[in-house]
Amino acid sequence: MPSDLLQRTARAAPAAPRTAPKRRTRVFALAEARWAAAALVLFLIALPLQLTGAPTWTWGPLYALAYVTGGWEPAWAGLTALREKTLDVDLLMIVAAIGAAAIGQVMDGALLIVIFATSGALEALATARTQDAVRGLLDLAPTTATRLAGDGGEETVSTEDLAVGDIVLVRPGERVGADGQVLEGASEVDQASITGEPLPVAKETGDEVFAGTLNGTGALRIRVERDTSDSVIARIVAMVEEASETKAPTQLFIEKVEQRYSLAMVAATLAVFLIPLALGADLTGSLLRAMTFMIVASPCAVVLATMPPLLSAIANAGRHGVLIKSAVVMERLGQVDAVALDKTGTLTEGTPRVTDIRPVPVEGRGLDEDALLATAAAAERPSEHPLARAVVDAARTRGLAVAGTRDFTSTPGVGVTATVDGHTVSVGAPARLLDGNGINSARVATVAADLEDGGRTAVVVLRDGAPVGVLGIADRLRPDAAATVAALTRQTGRTPMLVTGDNPRAAARLAAETGISGDDVHAGLLPHDKVRAVQRLETEGRKVLVIGDGVNDAPALAAAHTGIAMGRAGSDLALETADAVIVRDELATIPKVIALSRTARRLVVQNLVIAAVFISGLVIWDLAGHLPLPLGVLGHEGSTVIVGLNGLSLLRDAAWTRAARDAQ
Repeated sequence: MPSDLLQRTARAAPAAPRTAPKRRTRVFALAEARWAAAALVLFLIALPLQLTGAPTWTWGPLYALAYVTGGWEPAWAGLTALREKTLDVDLLMIVAAIGAAAIGQVMDGALLIVIFATSGALEALATARTQDAVRGLLDLAPTTATRLAGDGGEETVSTEDLAVGDIVLVRPGERVGADGQVLEGASEVDQASITGEPLPVAKETGDEVFAGTLNGTGALRIRVERDTSDSVIARIVAMVEEASETKAPTQLFIEKVEQRYSLAMVAATLAVFLIPLALGADLTGSLLRAMTFMIVASPCAVVLATMPPLLSAIANAGRHGVLIKSAVVMERLGQVDAVALDKTGTLTEGTPRVTDIRPVPVEGRGLDEDALLATAAAAERPSEHPLARAVVDAARTRGLAVAGTRDFTSTPGVGVTATVDGHTVSVGAPARLLDGNGINSARVATVAADLEDGGRTAVVVLRDGAPVGVLGIADRLRPDAAATVAALTRQTGRTPMLVTGDNPRAAARLAAETGISGDDVHAGLLPHDKVRAVQRLETEGRKVLVIGDGVNDAPALAAAHTGIAMGRAGSDLALETADAVIVRDELATIPKVIALSRTARRLVVQNLVIAAVFISGLVIWDLAGHLPLPLGVLGHEGSTVIVGLNGLSLLRDAAWTRAARDAQ
């Protein structure tokens, strides 16, 4: 596509709205809210009729309808659970309301139904709004895109029909329709909806863009790199939905205790009813006290104490580019007290560049720089390792022809081997490929040592088993690496450990730049060596967080208490193995998400304390004195709502801002 088309579209394109429409569930779109509203209206009509002395036939049916409209759903849910031999608190509430009506407390029973139904509606609304916060990301992605044909023509197609390799045109003010790479054009793209970055990011040829982000004043020609279903937005939604289906250990413990507690509560309710009755108390008073006890002792608030804070934290982290795979992971992140960091692609940008090409003659003959680089690039081309991509990119930058390969194999931590133009070519770490025998091996080892002393990573090239040269590759430290190391040190109480397959000199130099002590640097490690390093920490009782990006990091990610993968540079295996993914590879989000997890854990404890205080206080009041049924209902349901809203407070952006402050 000629660049003048980009200029024409930059002038002609209409501006798009700055913000996408928000996905927000309407209150009365929920069946729970409609039934609760109906019960409330019926109750409010019946109550004044009863209080003004109207005949029973005028307000009695209204109360009955309030019982039915507000209570049929929880009653059905309770009976369904009972068929599965599970005692549900919903059923206990309905039994209490019917019991109150049976002793003439029709208004009190109806009030219980109304408050219970309203509480259920609020919980349903809170859950829907939590899902809205994540699913709303889908509204950011446009439904159509402008696809360019081979002859330069344009066609408007559904974004769902875009395939990898398609070329799309994004005009000024439009939203990007798919994850891809900029082929032509320059602009500033607002990525706040995906990565949380407050300012637009300059994009030019070769840069990555995400579906749903907002283009600025320039036109961009983009090649689609991912299917719509695999875009960053879709992955955020899918992973958070998957996380919402998991249960944290605290939640599982509560559910295990809940059944025993409910059975004990039924037994205690019978005792509260029968013992006073046996001692001569009147039937109505004993039954009313027992019904009140059943209500205030129900563990509704306890059951709701755990998941809302954790799921809200997951949704908030997802909006800021951190994908947490489960509630278990969100709870575990707050327990971390040791960190192990990979080097290449994690503390560094993961986009290393070839800085030195050092051919070494073999028996008076050898390869020149271009031939050495082309040979290494041919062997490395099938590999996904960042160093391999650097070698291939360097060859392409020089305009070298890269030959095809056969019999490609890759050994994590060692290197690659392939057949190139009939020769067996190996590219990898000097310590793994050089056997130390022969004059040429000694020369290559000396060159590699010189490069490593200069802070570069040395890569040896062998052809038919003989060393033919060394490549020097340098990677840049991420701008936020030192600050992240300092923040993690403050959070865990110890300096993070550096675990890398790179050479000790390069590792030591990077450690000094980031503030990692020499004793915590472990270099020249194979994948199983990284696992051992993590396991040594765990045997000391540490809960280790491993942060990495490559195939060689996957075993350590799996072995750790918690693993986080870098999303952009990360290999597919690392992304699958890790418990969480940093979408934009911004290290600074890791201390923030740890702080957010700790806040969520604190809120879980707060909620449990609130629930325990309300339950114990109301139970003592009912047993030691006379707790009016309406007041007991109000206290019980009020505590449930307080606990739910307290957990949902982590949905707000202010929670992420506070986590950022706590991480500093």
